Amino acid sequence: MDIQKRRTPNAQRPTSNARRIFRRLRHSRLGVGRWAFDVFFFPSVNILLIQLKRIGDLILTTPTIAALREKFPEASISLVVSATVKELLPAITGIDKIFEVRGKTDDALDWIALSLGKFDYCLDFTRNDRSAFLTFLSGARKRITADHPNLRTKLRARSYNEFVQAPVGNLHTVDYHLALLKPLGIENASRAIRLHLPDETTAKANELLRAANVGEDFVCFHAGSARAEKFWEASRWAEVILHCAKQTGMTCVLTGGRSPVEQAQIAAIKAATKSAPIDLSGKTNLLTLAALVRRARLLVTVDSAPMHFAAAWDTPQVVLFGPTNPFHWHPRSESAIVLLGGNEGPVTEFKPKQRAVAMNQISTKAVIDAMEALLSVPAARAL
Repeated sequence: MDIQKRRTPNAQRPTSNARRIFRRLRHSRLGVGRWAFDVFFFPSVNILLIQLKRIGDLILTTPTIAALREKFPEASISLVVSATVKELLPAITGIDKIFEVRGKTDDALDWIALSLGKFDYCLDFTRNDRSAFLTFLSGARKRITADHPNLRTKLRARSYNEFVQAPVGNLHTVDYHLALLKPLGIENASRAIRLHLPDETTAKANELLRAANVGEDFVCFHAGSARAEKFWEASRWAEVILHCAKQTGMTCVLTGGRSPVEQAQIAAIKAATKSAPIDLSGKTNLLTLAALVRRARLLVTVDSAPMHFAAAWDTPQVVLFGPTNPFHWHPRSESAIVLLGGNEGPVTEFKPKQRAVAMNQISTKAVIDAMEALLSVPAARAL
């Protein structure tokens, strides 16, 4: 693991002289318990969060981080993440220290540091063998996760001492994460996604747009995904893009990743449009892409990270779902329209159990209708 310190500790604590006095008293024989002094004079709480899943999962953990920071403003909050989400970390706020799990032998040294953290609470959102081990290693007074029969085995039971009734299959991912706060006395917290873009990231996105002669109003089409089964047919993307350019006069911007499979998808879309849109795919890192989404008048995307970016800044968006169930991942903004294969129009009721459907079951008409509905509403935010 790689350890990063993130926040400067808040200054609203006892002075150094006062702390020395309190420290003597708490270890003295005056009959006053150490616990009482910790509560009244050293109220800072030490919290560890373990989120080893993908980028979308980490983004949807930010409401939980914000709720903890609001409840415990003086707390030290540490976060354990997979190194695969490293690009996103500068946008995550409210964290004092980050442990990056790299899966290498030298992680062992950082595991020792983790075990010496003296945590009061450890919340495990991941629930796999590695996260269970790290939870046990934390030695936290309360080691919390969502209940599951597999966690009641002798080995797993030693990792946790508090189980929350939060069936992941029946909850939106944000709600699942927030449910783990109940043992800390936090309920009904805000579901809003919290991300912060560094100034240099915003500047880089603006420069990309200027260099490509993209004006203030543009529509972002994110056709890429790490999973090819989420791809929508290139010919359908082309039809939607051409309609948008002709009917709105707005610049159409294509985004996507650098992987060969995504670049092949982008190339097919451009070939089908003939009058190619502005192609910024492969030219951005994750946070620069987020800045582009924030600037866009509208986002049209498959189920991927840009969907969560749009939700964070309330960018109007049309989201195409197929292999994944929108129940667990859909944006909750009023300016978001969710489309699912097999449905004639937008999805308004989400079900915990939903069979996977092919992306080609989403018609171009459904996407165009959704775009027109969102673009007919005047932009209410500064671009």
